[in-house]
Amino acid sequence: MGHFSSMFNGLARSFSIKRTKNLKNTCDGREAVEAMAKDAKKNELILRTSGIVNEFGCQEDMLFCGIFDGHGPWGHFVAKNVRESMPSSLLCNWQETLVETSDDPDFDLGSDKKLHRFNIWKHSYLKTCAAVDQELEKHRRIDTFHSGTTALTIVRQGDIIFLANVGDSRAVLGTTCDDGNLVAVQLTIDFKPNLPQEAERIMECRGRVYSLDDEPGVHRVWLPHEESPGLAMSRAFGDYCVKDFGLISVPEVTHRHITNKDQFIVLATDGVWDVISNQEAVQIVSTSPDRAKSGKHLVKSAACAWKRKRKGIAMDDISAIVLFFHSSDQINPLSVSTFK
Repeated sequence: MGHFSSMFNGLARSFSIKRTKNLKNTCDGREAVEAMAKDAKKNELILRTSGIVNEFGCQEDMLFCGIFDGHGPWGHFVAKNVRESMPSSLLCNWQETLVETSDDPDFDLGSDKKLHRFNIWKHSYLKTCAAVDQELEKHRRIDTFHSGTTALTIVRQGDIIFLANVGDSRAVLGTTCDDGNLVAVQLTIDFKPNLPQEAERIMECRGRVYSLDDEPGVHRVWLPHEESPGLAMSRAFGDYCVKDFGLISVPEVTHRHITNKDQFIVLATDGVWDVISNQEAVQIVSTSPDRAKSGKHLVKSAACAWKRKRKGIAMDDISAIVLFFHSSDQINPLSVSTFK
């Protein structure tokens, strides 16, 4: 019992060791965490409409939030499906990984406690994304062959954030530097098809990567012998027409320790970043008179910039979430806005 506590350094602080043992004796890790998820739903802790889960896993110091950008004829439905299934699936896999590491001395995810915590979340995210994508393929009511979604999600656990990115949405941190100025730090990679490692994988799988004459610089993924589907990202859920040709749903998982200098993090779809720079986004959020409306302010600014910079081009979906780290409103430190 003491070994379990020291190993996880408070990863499951809201559950007593006795409760955990009882759960393990009566059901496996997935059944246990499904019971936790049911409790969360009863208490309205899982907010399915926004992709946000406060008190994730019924733990006061944990929060889950994500932004999901669908594409294709059924993209909205694919995004909704992933948004709704990912939190509970991730929670299940996280709890199962905790149980496995406590039961199996050979299940080594790293000796350093911080690294160990990160590896548990990384392992959980990899299992979750694979499972969610597999379930999409089996879905009878949604066309996931020609439609898909990106997903950029965060789990905040105390003073650490864990990020998992599938696609070309972006996370940007607003942090204060030594001279007192607020600066932007990009935390994720935009997974575009022309990135060297992405293009290499796609071409090794016989997919093609190139841009159209009327869209110079916008590289897309194409089938070997068809001018289809023309995806502008190299990682996504769904899109099974190109899953055998280099498109993957494997997330890039990273983490960051939050300090008192870090003010907030912006999650936004590529429609925002196409017309707003990282620094501009940080300035827009920081100068918003109402934190609760800062996401809306950013989205409106992006919509105006799109009309000004890309006249005659259909506006992409624009969505943003702002998570404040030192908010006076600890109950709801998030600002969410969407423009479609």
